[in-house]
Amino acid sequence: MTGPLTGVRVIDMSRLAPGPYCTMLLADLGAEVIVVGGGRSSGAIPEFSRGKRFVSLNLKAPAGQAALRKLVETADVFVEGFRPGVAARLGAGYDDLSALNPRLVYCSVTGYGQDGPRAAEAGHDINYLAVSGALGALGAKGQPPQAPLNLVADFAGGSMVATIGILAALVGVRTTGKGCHVDAAMIDGSLSLMAMHLPMWQTEHFPERGSGLLAGDAPFYRTYPCKDGRFVAVGALEKPFFERMWAMLDLGPAPDHMVRANWPMIEQRLSQAFMAHSRDGWATFFLGSDACVTPVYDPDECLRDPQMASRHAGLPAGAVPVVPRMGVPNPTAIEQPGDETQAVLTELGMDETARAEAADPAAGKAGKSGMDWPPALS
Repeated sequence: MTGPLTGVRVIDMSRLAPGPYCTMLLADLGAEVIVVGGGRSSGAIPEFSRGKRFVSLNLKAPAGQAALRKLVETADVFVEGFRPGVAARLGAGYDDLSALNPRLVYCSVTGYGQDGPRAAEAGHDINYLAVSGALGALGAKGQPPQAPLNLVADFAGGSMVATIGILAALVGVRTTGKGCHVDAAMIDGSLSLMAMHLPMWQTEHFPERGSGLLAGDAPFYRTYPCKDGRFVAVGALEKPFFERMWAMLDLGPAPDHMVRANWPMIEQRLSQAFMAHSRDGWATFFLGSDACVTPVYDPDECLRDPQMASRHAGLPAGAVPVVPRMGVPNPTAIEQPGDETQAVLTELGMDETARAEAADPAAGKAGKSGMDWPPALS
């Protein structure tokens, strides 16, 4: 694919989800992404593989280490997601690689960051949400905190923040001629996402989990079941939107929705009203209005929405679009690339003997460009 990052070469040694999603975003925008795997590292989740090239190197062998150094000398960006210190033990730490290529933007995507008492701990999205304070604010009142899939820490606080850091550092290289170490910690990103909600905590607007304007108990900012058991989402926060919704439902004079004493009555009236028709009936009824009422779709339904269908015509089921729109077309399929170890090493000028010594013995075998995800359950 071509795009605004055409000509930027990214070497990706990250695993699992946050790093590979970050480099998929870069590939979507035109960067050449070369994923380096090998040994026990089988690569990224397959859905993050589009637009990438995969090589398998034996980083325990001098030839494999030499191949990695050659790649880094040609690169603009290096991304890794190991615990602090692991990349350095592989000869791929920031100090090692920036000495080879002073212009290199080196990004570490981790849960807890490069320093501090938790830096070396294992963890996942739910742990980073918990430590950042975000998880304690999520979920229904009186119920255990509920993580919203692994969207917040892994992808918003991790991948997106890493991508922003990489792009900013690339701009900095143009000015200074020097790269830097981007330390993208998911706990930091998750905390940053709380910028609006932290000062609201334990105030009238957000007194506790599940309570407040945006937390689930305000009757004008929540979901309601419909006649068919499906749901609509109501986001009528501002007075004009609330009054428009109330009028369209023909519920009489609109109450002051910012008076908490009115909330039980508003909830009762809206609950009764939305049970009168199906979700899709309400979707058609409110389409094009400023009532802030929308259908709640299951993941396999969302592309049927008129707006989504308009913006993402032809997007295959199970695929996500290139974002943001910058003249780059949507992908037409989720492709699982093959192993390109020999092709990439040849481009680096390595002869047949050196290529054989540098490549991981399992290079080219099925499945080496992707990990088994999701794991098998029994």
